[in-house]
This record gives sequence, structure tokens and C-alpha cells, in this order.
Amino acid sequence: MTDKKRSTLESIARQLGVSKMTVSNAYNRPDQLSPELRERVLGAARELGYPGPNPLASTLRRGRVGAVGMVFDEPVSFALSDPAAALIVRGLASVCETERAGLLLVPGVPGGEAGIDLVRTALVDGFIFYCDYEGDPRLKVLRDRGMPYVLVDAPAVADVSWVGIDDRGGAQMAAQHLLDLGHRSFGIVSFNLVPDDYEGPVTPERHKMGSFHVPVERLAGYRQALEAASIDWISVPIEERHPGPGGASAAGHSGGAALLDRAAQPTAILAMSDELALGVLRAAAQRGIDIPGDLSVVGFDDTPAAAAAEPPLTTISQPHELKGATAGRLLLDPPASGPQRVVLPTALVVRASSAPFRGERETTTE
Repeated sequence: MTDKKRSTLESIARQLGVSKMTVSNAYNRPDQLSPELRERVLGAARELGYPGPNPLASTLRRGRVGAVGMVFDEPVSFALSDPAAALIVRGLASVCETERAGLLLVPGVPGGEAGIDLVRTALVDGFIFYCDYEGDPRLKVLRDRGMPYVLVDAPAVADVSWVGIDDRGGAQMAAQHLLDLGHRSFGIVSFNLVPDDYEGPVTPERHKMGSFHVPVERLAGYRQALEAASIDWISVPIEERHPGPGGASAAGHSGGAALLDRAAQPTAILAMSDELALGVLRAAAQRGIDIPGDLSVVGFDDTPAAAAAEPPLTTISQPHELKGATAGRLLLDPPASGPQRVVLPTALVVRASSAPFRGERETTTE
């Protein structure tokens, strides 16, 4: 009886009268063998109880793993449930499929030791860093490992490829659309500016502390447009929300409710994502506020849910799948010219959630 635990490429090759390379090719390069020969090799391996080459040993011999890691600021569930993040993952996955590479999702919270350890130990050939925290310590881990990586929607780092959009310009476009419609009373629903669980009005102090790139840039775009129209930025209420377990839509509902329950109700609300904006739409409907008759709402992202909303959501579009695919290509097939900075286009998509200002809404009290 053959000891199955001792079965090796050599013993299989000896039994079949072929070379060890032929047996190895049956697992690692099947296109090098005829289907009949490959099946003979795999059949003999099954008979001898050989499970196949050790993945870690194969990795060490080849010097590569055949997998890409994608690092997030949130749990893995975020990548699967957030519409924008899911589209970016899909774009990256399409490139991984073409390159026959696996995809490892690496969750974490900025500054969290668990997230740092995962980046330190993940068995991958390189990383897509879809994170947003200024000075994220996980970047140092990547540099220490000497691993290639590409930044997506993150603060730029010298000599590292970056893929994203002009967040400031997109936000300015959204605010300008509402200004052109005659609105002068605004509210904003923002993602967290600082890596904590704070929810509430954005104070000048928190604004100065802002360390998340995308929210800070989008606030700067809103501010640029509003101040150019002589609107006092300090007077614009901003509600900061963390998506948390309930998701961004629930966060938008909470932030929208806080804005709409103010004594001075805004006639226009800018939301930093479509999911936040969808929550604002729900908060308005619960209060009997007509959209767009009494309130205009503009989101950001143009995910599929924006067009399906009731009413359909005016938003800023960005090519999420292309963003993920571009990052994947830069990592797996880096250009000879060196690191690249790729700024993808945005565009205003006007739908039924925004309309010309029709005068201040009358409120009644019991």
C-alpha cells in the first residue's frame, strides 16, 4: 500500500512514467498538456491521495501569489452592501479575472491594530488601497513590506499611483446647480470628517480637524460655490453622520431629519452620496415635504438606486467600475513610465429631485 501522506510529484511521475514537470503542469499550467494526459495525472493523484502542490511552497518558488488585496476602512460587509463600493470592487474583479488573479478583501478601521495586522500578513502580490484617512498607519506597513500598491479615493502619496475623481469640482457642480435654480437656503449631510463615531452638527473645530480626504474635499467644493454666491458658509448647517451598521441610507435619514426639523428649514439639501440622499428623501416624505416643490435634494455617485428613487435623484455621476478596473490595471500591469495619477470624469445628472426655488415653505404650529 502506498502511504498517501508521502505521495509527491515524484511518486506520481514515477507511476505514470512521466517527468515531475508534467505532473506540475497538470496543476499549474494545464494548457501545456493534452486533456487526456492531464486527466491521467489527476487520476493518479486522486488514487494516491495527493492533494496538489502546497500553495505556500508554490508561492515561494514563483515569487508571486496570484492574488490582489483590497484594503477598506470598513468591514467587508461594506464592500458588498454599499452600492458605490460594490461597483468599484466589481471593476477591480473584472481585471483580476482577466489576469487570473484572486481578490482578497481586507477590512479594517483606520488606526485599528487588527486592520494593521491583516495588511502586514496578507498573502498577496500587491494592494488596492481604497481608504481615506490622512496619515493611515497601514500605508507604512505597505512601505515596510516593499509591496506595490495603488491608492483609490485616498490622500495622494508621492511616487504611488492614484485613481480618483475631482471631488471638490463635483461638489461645486452640485451646489452650483441648486444656486442656478434660485436656492439660497442650504443644508448639507456629510460623512464623518474624523475617524470616530460622532454624529451631529459640524462645528468649526471639527471642520478644521477633518482628516478624511473625500468629505473634506466635497465640503470645500460646496463652500466654494456657495461663497461665490455671497452665501455665508458659517450659516450653512452641516450634519455629520457615520453610516454604521444601519448603512448610509439610515445615516442620511437621521441627518436629513435634523436639518428638516430646524426652525429655519432649508429649501435645498446637498448629500455627499446617493445613499445619504435617499435617506433625506425618506425624512422629507415622513414630514409631508414635497420634493421638489418644497425641497430640492442632490446626491453624489449616480448609483443605480439614484435613477430608481422616488422621485428620481439629481446627482453627480462618477465611473465607479472604471475606477476599480483602472486601479487593478495599474497594479497588475504597471506602466513603464512609472506611477500615474488618473482623474476620472464627473458629470451633473439632473432628475426630478431638484427644481427652481418656489418661495419659502409655510410652516404651521399647533
